[in-house]
Amino acid sequence: MKPLFAAGLLASALATPAVAAPLCDDFGFAGLLAACNRAEDPIRLTLSSGEPLGEDMVLQSGAYYELEIVADGSAELAIEGPSFFRSIWMNEIVINKIEIRPMAIDSIEFDKAGTVTLSFIAIKPGRHVVRIPGTTGETQRVTFNIQ
Repeated sequence: MKPLFAAGLLASALATPAVAAPLCDDFGFAGLLAACNRAEDPIRLTLSSGEPLGEDMVLQSGAYYELEIVADGSAELAIEGPSFFRSIWMNEIVINKIEIRPMAIDSIEFDKAGTVTLSFIAIKPGRHVVRIPGTTGETQRVTFNIQ
């Protein structure tokens, strides 16, 4: 009876999803946007003809991040990632010092050199791919694992 109880207890513990906590406990009035809940360095993706997009990242659900996308203008390039963009709460997109507060996006396209900064809170756990449309190479995509 004891081994059966222990097996049942272990099975129920394994069936419970892992929960990742935000980066701090004392949010104050700012809530999840509090300074203590923000990642120290922005995530950087580079759009350049023939160059790697960036490195795979592990994000923590409930934490606040900035994603900086820099295009060098070597080609007209875009990134797409509907799964990723629907798994985050987007605070704002900044383009040429203009702040945009979108409900959702699927992709961002650069016709020439420029920088876009997205600030967001990672929400939905899972594996989400952001890639250059129409490409199949490993270096032309980045995987965000939200835990």
